[in-house]
Amino acid sequence: MGLKAMLAAAFAMSMLLVLKDNADAQEAGSFRSLQSYVQDYTTIDHAGGAVTAGTLVGTSTILESSGAPFVKGERSIARCVVFVRTMRNGVVEVESPCTHTDVTGDEIYLLARRREGDIAEGGGGEGRFQIMGGTGKFAGISGECTYVARYLPANHADTSSKCTWQRP
Repeated sequence: MGLKAMLAAAFAMSMLLVLKDNADAQEAGSFRSLQSYVQDYTTIDHAGGAVTAGTLVGTSTILESSGAPFVKGERSIARCVVFVRTMRNGVVEVESPCTHTDVTGDEIYLLARRREGDIAEGGGGEGRFQIMGGTGKFAGISGECTYVARYLPANHADTSSKCTWQRP
Protein backbone atom coordinates (compact mmCIF):
# COMPACT_ATOMS: atom_id res chain seq x y z
CA MET A 1 0.00 0.00 0.00
CA GLY A 2 1.36 3.42 -0.98
CA LEU A 3 1.74 6.37 1.38
CA LYS A 4 -1.29 8.17 -0.07
CA ALA A 5 -3.48 5.09 0.39
CA MET A 6 -2.28 4.63 3.98
CA LEU A 7 -2.98 8.29 4.82
CA ALA A 8 -6.44 8.07 3.25
CA ALA A 9 -7.24 4.92 5.24
CA ALA A 10 -5.99 6.50 8.48
CA PHE A 11 -8.06 9.63 7.81
CA ALA A 12 -11.17 7.55 7.09
CA MET A 13 -10.73 5.54 10.31
CA SER A 14 -10.23 8.69 12.41
CA MET A 15 -13.37 10.27 10.90
CA LEU A 16 -15.39 7.17 11.81
CA LEU A 17 -14.23 7.48 15.42
CA VAL A 18 -15.02 11.21 15.55
CA LEU A 19 -18.48 10.73 14.02
CA LYS A 20 -19.25 7.84 16.38
CA ASP A 21 -18.24 9.91 19.43
CA ASN A 22 -20.42 12.84 18.25
CA ALA A 23 -23.39 10.56 17.61
CA ASP A 24 -23.10 8.98 21.07
CA ALA A 25 -22.68 12.30 22.92
CA GLN A 26 -25.56 13.49 25.08
CA GLU A 27 -26.19 17.20 24.73
CA ALA A 28 -27.84 19.01 27.60
CA GLY A 29 -27.99 22.47 29.07
CA SER A 30 -30.05 25.22 30.62
CA PHE A 31 -31.26 28.68 29.78
CA ARG A 32 -33.31 31.54 31.20
CA SER A 33 -35.69 33.54 29.03
CA LEU A 34 -38.24 36.35 29.07
CA GLN A 35 -41.35 36.50 26.89
CA SER A 36 -43.45 39.61 26.29
CA TYR A 37 -46.90 39.20 24.75
CA VAL A 38 -50.02 41.00 23.62
CA GLN A 39 -53.08 38.95 24.52
CA ASP A 40 -56.32 38.59 22.60
CA TYR A 41 -58.72 36.64 24.84
CA THR A 42 -62.46 35.97 24.79
CA THR A 43 -64.26 34.78 27.95
CA ILE A 44 -67.66 33.14 28.35
CA ASP A 45 -69.53 32.05 31.47
CA HIS A 46 -69.79 28.28 31.54
CA ALA A 47 -71.13 25.76 34.08
CA GLY A 48 -70.76 28.07 37.06
CA GLY A 49 -67.25 29.14 36.06
CA ALA A 50 -65.69 30.70 33.00
CA VAL A 51 -63.84 29.56 29.92
CA THR A 52 -61.31 31.81 28.22
CA ALA A 53 -59.55 31.18 24.92
CA GLY A 54 -57.38 33.24 22.63
CA THR A 55 -53.85 34.02 21.59
CA LEU A 56 -50.62 35.43 22.94
CA VAL A 57 -48.25 36.91 20.35
CA GLY A 58 -44.94 38.53 21.15
CA THR A 59 -41.22 37.98 21.54
CA SER A 60 -38.94 35.70 23.51
CA THR A 61 -35.39 36.65 24.51
CA ILE A 62 -32.71 34.31 25.90
CA LEU A 63 -31.24 36.07 28.96
CA GLU A 64 -28.71 33.40 30.04
CA SER A 65 -27.61 30.12 28.49
CA SER A 66 -25.18 27.28 29.04
CA GLY A 67 -24.64 27.25 25.27
CA ALA A 68 -26.00 26.41 21.83
CA PRO A 69 -28.60 25.96 20.49
CA PHE A 70 -29.93 28.53 23.00
CA VAL A 71 -27.73 31.60 22.62
CA LYS A 72 -27.72 34.53 25.05
CA GLY A 73 -29.40 37.54 23.43
CA GLU A 74 -31.17 35.49 20.76
CA ARG A 75 -34.74 36.60 20.05
CA SER A 76 -37.67 34.79 18.51
CA ILE A 77 -41.31 35.43 17.67
CA ALA A 78 -43.59 33.64 20.15
CA ARG A 79 -47.11 32.56 19.20
CA CYS A 80 -49.39 30.75 21.66
CA VAL A 81 -52.95 29.51 21.72
CA VAL A 82 -54.37 29.74 25.25
CA PHE A 83 -57.22 27.79 26.83
CA VAL A 84 -58.23 28.67 30.40
CA ARG A 85 -60.91 27.16 32.59
CA THR A 86 -61.75 29.06 35.78
CA MET A 87 -63.75 26.90 38.19
CA ARG A 88 -66.49 28.05 40.57
CA ASN A 89 -64.04 27.91 43.46
CA GLY A 90 -61.61 30.20 41.60
CA VAL A 91 -59.15 27.45 40.66
CA VAL A 92 -57.66 28.10 37.24
CA GLU A 93 -56.47 25.54 34.68
CA VAL A 94 -54.32 27.00 31.90
CA GLU A 95 -53.01 25.06 28.89
CA SER A 96 -51.12 26.79 26.12
CA PRO A 97 -49.19 25.29 23.20
CA CYS A 98 -46.61 27.75 21.86
CA THR A 99 -44.32 27.91 18.84
CA HIS A 100 -41.25 30.15 18.95
CA THR A 101 -39.62 30.95 15.59
CA ASP A 102 -36.07 32.33 15.53
CA VAL A 103 -34.50 34.60 12.90
CA THR A 104 -33.33 31.61 10.83
CA GLY A 105 -36.85 30.12 10.74
CA ASP A 106 -36.10 27.29 13.18
CA GLU A 107 -39.02 26.54 15.51
CA ILE A 108 -39.23 25.20 19.05
CA TYR A 109 -42.47 23.76 20.44
CA LEU A 110 -43.59 24.30 24.02
CA LEU A 111 -46.64 23.27 26.05
CA ALA A 112 -47.37 25.44 29.11
CA ARG A 113 -49.59 24.31 31.97
CA ARG A 114 -50.58 26.16 35.11
CA ARG A 115 -53.05 25.42 37.93
CA GLU A 116 -52.60 28.43 40.18
CA GLY A 117 -53.12 32.16 40.12
CA ASP A 118 -55.40 33.83 37.59
CA ILE A 119 -55.44 35.68 34.27
CA ALA A 120 -56.67 39.03 35.58
CA GLU A 121 -54.74 42.28 35.10
CA GLY A 122 -52.24 42.48 37.96
CA GLY A 123 -52.42 38.70 38.46
CA GLY A 124 -50.65 35.69 37.08
CA GLY A 125 -49.06 32.63 38.60
CA GLU A 126 -46.40 29.94 38.42
CA GLY A 127 -46.46 27.00 36.06
CA ARG A 128 -44.39 24.56 34.04
CA PHE A 129 -43.89 24.03 30.37
CA GLN A 130 -42.59 21.10 28.45
CA ILE A 131 -40.13 21.47 25.56
CA MET A 132 -41.46 19.22 22.81
CA GLY A 133 -38.81 19.40 20.08
CA GLY A 134 -38.68 21.59 17.04
CA THR A 135 -37.09 22.06 13.64
CA GLY A 136 -33.53 22.75 12.53
CA LYS A 137 -31.20 23.27 15.48
CA PHE A 138 -34.07 22.48 17.90
CA ALA A 139 -34.93 19.08 16.36
CA GLY A 140 -35.04 16.33 18.98
CA ILE A 141 -34.73 18.64 21.98
CA SER A 142 -36.84 17.90 25.04
CA GLY A 143 -36.90 19.45 28.47
CA GLU A 144 -38.82 21.25 31.16
CA CYS A 145 -39.18 24.81 32.37
CA THR A 146 -40.66 26.60 35.33
CA TYR A 147 -42.24 29.95 34.59
CA VAL A 148 -43.98 32.89 36.21
CA ALA A 149 -46.75 34.63 34.25
CA ARG A 150 -47.74 38.25 34.93
CA TYR A 151 -50.82 39.92 33.42
CA LEU A 152 -50.21 43.61 32.77
CA PRO A 153 -52.43 46.57 31.80
CA ALA A 154 -53.67 47.07 28.22
CA ASN A 155 -53.84 43.32 27.37
CA HIS A 156 -50.13 42.73 27.83
CA ALA A 157 -48.53 39.79 29.63
CA ASP A 158 -45.05 38.49 30.25
CA THR A 159 -43.44 35.30 31.46
CA SER A 160 -39.99 34.61 32.81
CA SER A 161 -38.72 31.04 32.67
CA LYS A 162 -35.85 28.78 33.75
CA CYS A 163 -35.33 25.71 31.59
CA THR A 164 -33.27 22.56 31.35
CA TRP A 165 -33.03 20.65 28.07
CA GLN A 166 -31.45 17.59 26.56
CA ARG A 167 -31.04 15.99 23.17
CA PRO A 168 -30.57 12.20 22.99
